[in-house]
Amino acid sequence: MTFDAEHPDRPANPGRTVEVLDELEGLDLHATFFLQGRWVEAYPELARRIADRYLVGSHSHYHARMPLFSAEGLREDLASAEAAIRDATGVDPHPWFRCPFGTGADDPALIASLANLGYRHVGWHVEAYEWDQGATAGGVAHAVVTGTLAHGDGSVMLLHPWPNPVAPALPRIVAELREAGATFVRLDELDLAPGLEPIGEPRPVVGRAVPGAMHEAAR
Repeated sequence: MTFDAEHPDRPANPGRTVEVLDELEGLDLHATFFLQGRWVEAYPELARRIADRYLVGSHSHYHARMPLFSAEGLREDLASAEAAIRDATGVDPHPWFRCPFGTGADDPALIASLANLGYRHVGWHVEAYEWDQGATAGGVAHAVVTGTLAHGDGSVMLLHPWPNPVAPALPRIVAELREAGATFVRLDELDLAPGLEPIGEPRPVVGRAVPGAMHEAAR
Protein backbone atom coordinates (compact mmCIF):
# COMPACT_ATOMS: atom_id res chain seq x y z
CA MET A 1 0.00 0.00 0.00
CA THR A 2 1.52 3.30 -1.05
CA PHE A 3 0.41 6.90 -0.63
CA ASP A 4 1.45 10.05 -2.46
CA ALA A 5 1.39 12.83 0.14
CA GLU A 6 1.11 16.08 -1.78
CA HIS A 7 -0.73 19.37 -2.05
CA PRO A 8 -4.24 18.62 -3.36
CA ASP A 9 -4.93 19.79 -6.90
CA ARG A 10 -8.69 19.56 -6.33
CA PRO A 11 -11.00 20.82 -3.57
CA ALA A 12 -10.16 18.97 -0.37
CA ASN A 13 -11.15 19.13 3.28
CA PRO A 14 -8.35 19.80 5.78
CA GLY A 15 -7.58 17.02 8.17
CA ARG A 16 -8.07 14.10 5.79
CA THR A 17 -4.41 13.07 5.96
CA VAL A 18 -4.66 12.91 9.75
CA GLU A 19 -7.71 10.66 9.43
CA VAL A 20 -5.85 8.35 7.05
CA LEU A 21 -2.89 8.10 9.43
CA ASP A 22 -5.24 7.36 12.33
CA GLU A 23 -6.91 4.58 10.32
CA LEU A 24 -3.58 3.07 9.25
CA GLU A 25 -2.36 2.95 12.83
CA GLY A 26 -5.61 1.47 14.06
CA LEU A 27 -5.44 -1.20 11.37
CA ASP A 28 -1.76 -1.88 12.14
CA LEU A 29 -0.72 -1.56 8.50
CA HIS A 30 2.66 -1.37 6.83
CA ALA A 31 2.75 1.23 4.07
CA THR A 32 5.06 3.43 2.01
CA PHE A 33 4.66 7.19 1.59
CA PHE A 34 6.06 9.33 -1.21
CA LEU A 35 6.37 12.87 0.15
CA GLN A 36 6.26 16.04 -1.92
CA GLY A 37 8.92 18.45 -0.70
CA ARG A 38 6.73 21.57 -0.63
CA TRP A 39 4.01 19.61 1.19
CA VAL A 40 6.58 18.56 3.79
CA GLU A 41 7.60 22.19 4.26
CA ALA A 42 3.95 23.08 4.86
CA TYR A 43 3.21 20.15 7.19
CA PRO A 44 6.46 19.12 8.90
CA GLU A 45 4.71 17.57 11.90
CA LEU A 46 2.64 15.30 9.67
CA ALA A 47 5.76 14.39 7.70
CA ARG A 48 7.54 13.44 10.93
CA ARG A 49 4.58 11.34 12.02
CA ILE A 50 4.69 9.50 8.70
CA ALA A 51 8.46 8.97 8.73
CA ASP A 52 8.41 7.67 12.31
CA ARG A 53 6.24 4.73 11.25
CA TYR A 54 6.45 4.19 7.48
CA LEU A 55 8.96 3.88 4.68
CA VAL A 56 9.44 7.24 2.97
CA GLY A 57 10.34 8.14 -0.61
CA SER A 58 10.43 11.34 -2.65
CA HIS A 59 7.52 12.63 -4.71
CA SER A 60 9.53 15.56 -6.09
CA HIS A 61 9.50 19.09 -4.70
CA TYR A 62 7.13 21.00 -6.98
CA HIS A 63 4.96 18.08 -8.17
CA ALA A 64 5.61 19.01 -11.79
CA ARG A 65 5.70 16.58 -14.69
CA MET A 66 9.28 15.36 -14.65
CA PRO A 67 9.89 15.42 -18.46
CA LEU A 68 9.37 19.20 -18.40
CA PHE A 69 12.58 19.71 -16.43
CA SER A 70 15.99 20.36 -17.89
CA ALA A 71 18.77 18.19 -16.47
CA GLU A 72 19.70 20.99 -14.09
CA GLY A 73 16.07 21.57 -13.15
CA LEU A 74 15.56 17.89 -12.37
CA ARG A 75 18.61 17.84 -10.09
CA GLU A 76 17.44 20.98 -8.31
CA ASP A 77 13.91 19.70 -7.83
CA LEU A 78 15.03 16.38 -6.37
CA ALA A 79 17.66 18.03 -4.19
CA SER A 80 15.08 20.48 -2.82
CA ALA A 81 12.68 17.64 -2.02
CA GLU A 82 15.43 15.65 -0.31
CA ALA A 83 16.45 18.65 1.78
CA ALA A 84 12.87 19.32 2.86
CA ILE A 85 12.30 15.68 3.81
CA ARG A 86 15.62 15.43 5.67
CA ASP A 87 15.07 18.70 7.53
CA ALA A 88 11.57 17.74 8.68
CA THR A 89 12.04 14.04 9.37
CA GLY A 90 15.74 13.23 9.53
CA VAL A 91 15.11 10.53 6.90
CA ASP A 92 16.85 10.08 3.55
CA PRO A 93 14.21 9.33 0.87
CA HIS A 94 16.68 7.46 -1.36
CA PRO A 95 16.27 5.29 -3.34
CA TRP A 96 12.49 5.50 -3.60
CA PHE A 97 10.88 7.98 -5.99
CA ARG A 98 7.53 8.36 -7.68
CA CYS A 99 7.03 10.62 -10.67
CA PRO A 100 4.08 12.97 -10.18
CA PHE A 101 1.14 11.70 -12.25
CA GLY A 102 3.39 8.81 -13.32
CA THR A 103 4.56 11.07 -16.14
CA GLY A 104 7.98 10.03 -17.40
CA ALA A 105 7.77 6.50 -16.06
CA ASP A 106 8.07 5.16 -19.61
CA ASP A 107 10.94 7.52 -20.56
CA PRO A 108 14.24 5.60 -20.44
CA ALA A 109 16.29 8.80 -20.38
CA LEU A 110 14.39 10.13 -17.38
CA ILE A 111 14.63 6.81 -15.55
CA ALA A 112 18.39 6.83 -16.23
CA SER A 113 18.65 10.39 -14.90
CA LEU A 114 16.84 9.36 -11.74
CA ALA A 115 19.20 6.42 -11.38
CA ASN A 116 22.20 8.73 -11.67
CA LEU A 117 20.75 10.69 -8.76
CA GLY A 118 20.33 7.52 -6.73
CA TYR A 119 16.60 7.01 -7.23
CA ARG A 120 14.37 4.37 -8.74
CA HIS A 121 10.90 5.26 -9.91
CA VAL A 122 8.18 3.13 -8.34
CA GLY A 123 4.99 2.85 -10.33
CA TRP A 124 1.82 1.05 -9.40
CA HIS A 125 -0.47 -1.73 -10.49
CA VAL A 126 -3.75 -0.64 -8.91
CA GLU A 127 -5.37 2.76 -8.49
CA ALA A 128 -8.87 3.85 -7.55
CA TYR A 129 -9.07 7.43 -8.87
CA GLU A 130 -10.18 8.43 -5.40
CA TRP A 131 -9.34 12.04 -6.20
CA ASP A 132 -12.30 12.24 -8.61
CA GLN A 133 -15.04 14.42 -7.16
CA GLY A 134 -17.59 11.66 -7.73
CA ALA A 135 -15.59 8.95 -5.96
CA THR A 136 -17.14 7.15 -2.98
CA ALA A 137 -15.61 5.10 -0.20
CA GLY A 138 -17.40 1.99 -1.48
CA GLY A 139 -16.20 2.54 -5.02
CA VAL A 140 -12.62 3.15 -3.91
CA ALA A 141 -12.61 0.01 -1.77
CA HIS A 142 -14.06 -2.09 -4.60
CA ALA A 143 -11.51 -0.83 -7.12
CA VAL A 144 -8.56 -1.46 -4.81
CA VAL A 145 -9.68 -4.90 -3.69
CA THR A 146 -10.62 -6.21 -7.13
CA GLY A 147 -7.54 -4.74 -8.75
CA THR A 148 -5.22 -6.15 -6.12
CA LEU A 149 -6.73 -9.62 -6.26
CA ALA A 150 -6.62 -9.61 -10.05
CA HIS A 151 -2.93 -8.67 -10.09
CA GLY A 152 -1.85 -11.08 -7.37
CA ASP A 153 1.37 -11.24 -5.38
CA GLY A 154 3.46 -8.09 -5.21
CA SER A 155 0.59 -5.80 -6.13
CA VAL A 156 1.42 -2.13 -5.60
CA MET A 157 -1.60 0.07 -4.97
CA LEU A 158 -1.69 3.84 -5.28
CA LEU A 159 -3.71 6.02 -2.94
CA HIS A 160 -3.55 9.64 -1.79
CA PRO A 161 -4.23 10.69 1.80
CA TRP A 162 -6.18 13.87 1.00
CA PRO A 163 -9.32 12.76 -0.93
CA ASN A 164 -12.45 12.34 1.17
CA PRO A 165 -13.19 8.64 0.41
CA VAL A 166 -9.78 7.22 1.39
CA ALA A 167 -9.95 7.07 5.18
CA PRO A 168 -13.43 5.48 5.29
CA ALA A 169 -12.45 3.01 2.52
CA LEU A 170 -9.39 1.67 4.35
CA PRO A 171 -11.14 -0.67 6.85
CA ARG A 172 -13.05 -2.44 4.04
CA ILE A 173 -9.95 -2.66 1.84
CA VAL A 174 -7.90 -4.20 4.63
CA ALA A 175 -10.62 -6.55 5.87
CA GLU A 176 -11.41 -7.97 2.43
CA LEU A 177 -7.79 -8.37 1.37
CA ARG A 178 -6.78 -9.96 4.65
CA GLU A 179 -9.72 -12.33 4.33
CA ALA A 180 -8.35 -13.27 0.88
CA GLY A 181 -4.99 -14.08 2.45
CA ALA A 182 -3.12 -10.86 1.69
CA THR A 183 -0.49 -9.27 3.88
CA PHE A 184 0.69 -5.66 3.70
CA VAL A 185 4.38 -4.89 3.48
CA ARG A 186 6.65 -1.95 2.75
CA LEU A 187 8.25 -1.57 -0.66
CA ASP A 188 11.64 -2.53 0.70
CA GLU A 189 10.18 -5.86 1.81
CA LEU A 190 8.88 -6.76 -1.66
CA ASP A 191 10.91 -8.95 -3.98
CA LEU A 192 11.18 -6.29 -6.67
CA ALA A 193 12.76 -7.06 -10.01
CA PRO A 194 16.33 -5.76 -10.34
CA GLY A 195 16.99 -2.50 -12.11
CA LEU A 196 15.59 0.96 -11.94
CA GLU A 197 12.71 0.62 -14.37
CA PRO A 198 9.14 1.24 -13.18
CA ILE A 199 7.51 -1.72 -11.53
CA GLY A 200 4.05 -0.61 -12.53
CA GLU A 201 2.29 1.64 -14.99
CA PRO A 202 -0.71 3.92 -14.43
CA ARG A 203 -3.78 2.27 -15.87
CA PRO A 204 -7.46 1.91 -15.00
CA VAL A 205 -8.67 -1.10 -13.07
CA VAL A 206 -10.89 -3.10 -15.42
CA GLY A 207 -13.04 -6.12 -14.70
CA ARG A 208 -13.80 -8.04 -11.55
CA ALA A 209 -11.54 -9.97 -9.22
CA VAL A 210 -10.25 -13.41 -10.00
CA PRO A 211 -10.57 -15.54 -6.83
CA GLY A 212 -7.36 -17.12 -5.64
CA ALA A 213 -4.72 -17.17 -2.97
CA MET A 214 -2.91 -13.96 -2.15
CA HIS A 215 0.30 -13.61 -0.24
CA GLU A 216 1.38 -9.98 -0.55
CA ALA A 217 -0.36 -6.71 -1.20
CA ALA A 218 1.59 -3.52 -1.10
CA ARG A 219 1.75 0.13 -2.02
